[in-house]
Amino acid sequence: MRRLNGLGIGWRPELALTIERLRPRLDFVDVVTENVDPGAPSPALLNLRASGLEVIPHGVSLSLGGAEPPDPERVERLAQLASRLGSPIVSEHACFVRSGGIDSGHLLPLPRTREALSVLVENVKIAQDALPVPLALENVAALFEWPGAELGEADFLAELCERTDALLLLDVANLHANARNLGWDPIAFLDRIPLERVAYVHVAGGVERDGFFHDTHAHPVAPGALELLAEVAARRAAPGALLERDDRFPTRVELEGELAAMARALERRAAPVRCTP
Repeated sequence: MRRLNGLGIGWRPELALTIERLRPRLDFVDVVTENVDPGAPSPALLNLRASGLEVIPHGVSLSLGGAEPPDPERVERLAQLASRLGSPIVSEHACFVRSGGIDSGHLLPLPRTREALSVLVENVKIAQDALPVPLALENVAALFEWPGAELGEADFLAELCERTDALLLLDVANLHANARNLGWDPIAFLDRIPLERVAYVHVAGGVERDGFFHDTHAHPVAPGALELLAEVAARRAAPGALLERDDRFPTRVELEGELAAMARALERRAAPVRCTP
């Protein structure tokens, strides 16, 4: 089962020069699929790939949990980019973004019902059949839960992986946000998901506002997210961990500090870290 190792950062055009300078400290990057032309990727991305870094296409628009099958053109774009960049895996989200032709512009959580799970499983299999490499699915942050849940989030994801043989992209920042906003126990979540299927981990920053923790990708990484990263590393051989930043781009020194904090969390493997939401 394909796992990434070491440290990574989400490639964005605004960070291209910084990432080039950080390259000796990095092992991989991921890039938002919808922002890259598979026929003409940025030379900076190609240079990173040529230097030996893995480049992972990371989709945000397949809407795999939607009632409609995934758009063949969007799946083909993901497949073409994976082939162009020689990617070992691709990733997307276990969520929906469209319904009835309306695009939310946001990654929306799924109703955790058996019916919704079956729709998601079918759509994931459709995408997998068209992709040249394995697919990793990411847990999303949410400010609300749909009523009538028949499964917990961890069991929902575990069954999804079992029925599709998909990998997991575990976002500990999203888990931290859900623990704060929805009252989840993040340790119980980690107890129940198949950690052996985690291909890599996302880490990102957020901010507390109006009683909610918002996963902004525009603020420093919360200590709780780093504690959850350390908890994952304590349970399994340390997975690759990638820092996401999408706005209010910091200096290289600040990014180096966050990457160093992630590296320290990955090294804290002697005993599990018990954290609270």
